[in-house]
Amino acid sequence: MVDSGAYMLAINERVMEQLGVPVMRKAPATLANGTIIDLEIVGPIEVSFLNRSTTVDAMVLPGDTEVLLGAIRMEGMDVLIDPLRQQLIVNPEHPIRPQFSLK
Repeated sequence: MVDSGAYMLAINERVMEQLGVPVMRKAPATLANGTIIDLEIVGPIEVSFLNRSTTVDAMVLPGDTEVLLGAIRMEGMDVLIDPLRQQLIVNPEHPIRPQFSLK
């Protein structure tokens, strides 16, 4: 699931095991219901979409929780949410390769 209201990439325990990524540390995270829990941070993980990719850390959610791609990770690939089609798309202003702002 793509969520522009979230910041991080969140994977579940099963995905972590499949990827074989190491735990780097633990950090507190606020869940959608307001609960704060300590989660493992793993990485690095390469996330790809069409002609874009970025390398990120991920928070590990318990059980089979749905994988979540957050806003900062989307910015790392210069992709956007098309709300009409409910799809992730390459930024139409930069269709060939990602472009980033440093201002």
